[in-house]
This record gives sequence, structure tokens and C-alpha cells, in this order.
Amino acid sequence: MSTEIVVFAVLFLVVSGMGFVAARWRRANDLASLHEWGLGGRSFGSWITWFLVGGDLYTAYTFVAVPALLFGAGATGFFALPYTVVTYPLVFLVMIRLWSVSHVHGLVTPADFVRARFGSPTLALLVAITGIVATMPYIALQLVGIEAVLKTMGVRGDLPLIIAFAILAAYTYQSGLRAPALIAFVKDSLIYLVILVAVIYIPSKLGGWGAIFDAAQAKFDATPAPGDGILLNSNNQLQYVTLALGSAMALFLYPHSVTGVLAAKGRDVIKRNMSALPAYSLLLGLIALLGYMAIAAGIKPIGTDVNTVVPQLFDTMFPDWFAGVAFAAIGIGALVPAAIMSIAAANLFTRNIYREYIRPDATDAQEASVSKMASLVVKVGAVLCILLIDPQFSIDLQLIGGVIILQTLPSVALGLFGRWFHRAGLIAGWIAGMGAGLVMLYTIANPATKHAHFGGSAFPLEKLGLDTKMTVYAGFLALAVNLIVAVLGTLLARAVKMAEGPDATRPEDYVADREDPRVHDLEVAGSS
Repeated sequence: MSTEIVVFAVLFLVVSGMGFVAARWRRANDLASLHEWGLGGRSFGSWITWFLVGGDLYTAYTFVAVPALLFGAGATGFFALPYTVVTYPLVFLVMIRLWSVSHVHGLVTPADFVRARFGSPTLALLVAITGIVATMPYIALQLVGIEAVLKTMGVRGDLPLIIAFAILAAYTYQSGLRAPALIAFVKDSLIYLVILVAVIYIPSKLGGWGAIFDAAQAKFDATPAPGDGILLNSNNQLQYVTLALGSAMALFLYPHSVTGVLAAKGRDVIKRNMSALPAYSLLLGLIALLGYMAIAAGIKPIGTDVNTVVPQLFDTMFPDWFAGVAFAAIGIGALVPAAIMSIAAANLFTRNIYREYIRPDATDAQEASVSKMASLVVKVGAVLCILLIDPQFSIDLQLIGGVIILQTLPSVALGLFGRWFHRAGLIAGWIAGMGAGLVMLYTIANPATKHAHFGGSAFPLEKLGLDTKMTVYAGFLALAVNLIVAVLGTLLARAVKMAEGPDATRPEDYVADREDPRVHDLEVAGSS
């Protein structure tokens, strides 16, 4: 057994043990409620929230696929950098308002908020289904990182992958959100260590940054393709801007992002984290440059799997023992977000489908039990997704995930600042936006992967009759359709005097902090 595999296995098992021990960490009197199992008791402070949210948003897919995109297409892959910089100012005020109203009313999911704000179980159901659908392939994509590492270490077959996610399922079932919160400390520390070593050590072995960028430019010059190169060009600039902005608006609409925020113990915790989390963007920029380093090092993907270029780079450039540490960082980096995503998707099912439509009188304990089982089903679905579908197609699904989740922006994000939209208009907007987005995605082909449909998210403007080769992020156009129809639908609904749904919230609910008696009572009682 190689040194790499031994180091990887030891670190993986240590972290898995921490996942099981987490049930006793900051132990609650009773984990049998979604507030405890699914939100960690809503009591995480600044440091825990920093690692939890950072570990939630910066996934193994980020560490593998962003540099792989730079390896294959060049500067376009840097879209991930500005979008993570833009995200935090955008959501700074949004998330503290969601935290407040959620803690006052005992809300667990974005769909819970929509149900309370607009008095529409139908709209809440659409938001819940959207969140689950957008999250499922995201969980599967975490497997891409682990699979790339296993391939690089020479481990073949699906059994190791299944075992890894079986362990994940077991400690998530037992410990809930406390497991990824505790593991995130180790995951982020390993990632920071590996990346900082990589950006210092690897360039010194390759002749410096100048040689790395020269090698990348030479590669793109030798294989010219629209949009490729170390600089943007006229064909991909609009796609770059709209993808960055669209992704920024989408990031905190994902249910797992909301879960990490609602677990914080106060508004100040969220403010500090939204101010400090851009530090991860610096790390992301360094991670992205691994793609160019792989070009300069002459790295070739294993078969056609371009996601293996970073593990291959580490395997080639690092001593065996440190390559094992790097592989463990990527593998553990998959476990944290996968756990949070499965919990968030399970909470959506439990609160907004099971409790709303199947068992309205469910107790806290019954909710927690159903959510635990749902989290297992979600993980099984993710494993089946990666085993039965071409992994490259799974990556394409990540590109359309933002298109899907963006359709909840009018009801969730805008709903936090006002109630101008009518619930009928929001439902009509969701149908129009989702329909437009899926139609656009269906028409996008990717010849490189032999996908005639759903081949990416870059929609050619020439399909709208414009005389241009430029592309635009499909999610951006779909959201525009959604908003236009929602506005028109709202005006029409008010014109025919359709009934407004009851608003269970009050203006002061959106600014309540931890000292508010209603928030304090919720934390003590853990009521639903």
C-alpha cells in the first residue's frame, strides 16, 4: 500500500471519528428537533460559523473544477473569483433579516419563510422542490472530487466511494449539523496548508510565475478555440460578467447556505462573517492558478476526466506523504458540504412537504426522525447519480444549478424587503422563469462532451435572432423573465382583486436580535 493511500486513509478515518464524536460536542438536552439536529441549536458563534459557512460554500468541486476549467479554457474560469467577492456585500443585509425573522418564528428553511410571508403553501412547495432539485446534483458533485483523488491514487471501482459516503451518512444521521461544523475546522486548516504550500513550492519547481503563464498562453495559442486564453475576449466577456453576477445572486439562495447562516447565534455573528468570508476568495484565486501550474508541469488528465489534473499535479510535484495530505484535504473538503447539503435538502422535505401535506400535526421528534431518514435518501440519490450518469454530465448539472435556484430570488430575497409582489404573480413568475431557463438549457449543446442538450449554461444570443457570437448566462435571462412575469402577474392579480395571502410576519421581526425576548424564548424552548 502506497504512502499516499495510508496518509489519506488515516486522516479520513480521524475526521470520520470526529463526525461521530460531534454528537457530544456542545451537546443539547435532546437532538430530537430540527432546531438541534438540523441547525445545531442555533447557537454557533463567530469562529464556528466562519468555518461552517466557509466549509459549506467552498467545496471539493471548487478545489477540483475551478482549476480544471482554467486548465481547459483559461481566463473564463476566473469568473468564480469576482462572484465570491460580489456575493458577500449583496447578502450582508439580506441574511441578517432572514436570520431575525427565522429566529422569531422558528423557521428552518427558505420555504418556511415564503410560507409565512406570503401565506401560500403552493409557493412554499415550489421553493422547497426547487431547493431539493438544485441541491441533489450539488451533493453528487462532491463525489467528483473524491473520485478524482481515488483515480490518482490508483484506486479503481466504486466500492471505496460508496464506503466513504456510507460513513458520511452514518455520522450525519447521528450528529446532524454539529458533525460538519466540527469537521470544518480540520477541512479548512488542511486546505489552507496545502494551497499555501502549493503556490510557493510548485512555482519554484516550474521556473516561476512568468514561466507558468507563458506555458498557459502557449497551450491556448496552439489549440485556438472561441473564448480560450489567459485573457477574456469579445466572445466571452458578457458570459463572464453575467455568470459572475448570476452566481453571486444564486449562492445564498441554496438551502445549505441558508442552513449555515441560521445556525449562527446572533446578527453580529453574521455581520462579522459576511465581512470576513471574502478572505476565502483570496484562497480561491490561488486555487484557480493550480490549473495554469498543471499546464506548465505538463500534466495530462486520466483518460478524459479533466477533474484529475489537480490531484495529478499534487501527485507529480509533492513528496508522497504530502500528496497524501493534499488528497485528504480534497476528500474531507467533499464531506463537509455534502453533509450540510443533505441536511438542508432533508429539512426542506420534512418541513415543507411532509409536515405541510402529509402530517400537519407532526411533533418535533417526528420531524427530526423524518429529516434524518430523508438525509439518507438524498445521499443514496447522490451516489446513484454519480454511478449511473456520466460524471461529466454531473458537472454540467452544476452549471445549471444556479439557473434553477435563481428562480426563488423574487420570493425569498425580495420577499425579505417587502411584500409588493402578489403570491399569484410570484407563482406565475416562477413557472415562466423555470420554463424559460430549462428551454434555454435544453438547446445548449456541448460538442466536446457529446451532449446535444444541457451542455452548459452559456446561451448563444444568436438564438434570439441577434447577429453576434456572444453568449450570456442562461440563469440571468431566466431570472429576467421571472421578474417581468411576476410584476405583470401581480398587477393583474390586484386588478381583478385576487385575495392576498396573510402575512404572519411584522416589520420588527426582521431586525430582532438575540436579546429580543421572542428570540430568547425560541432558543430555550426549541419550539416549532
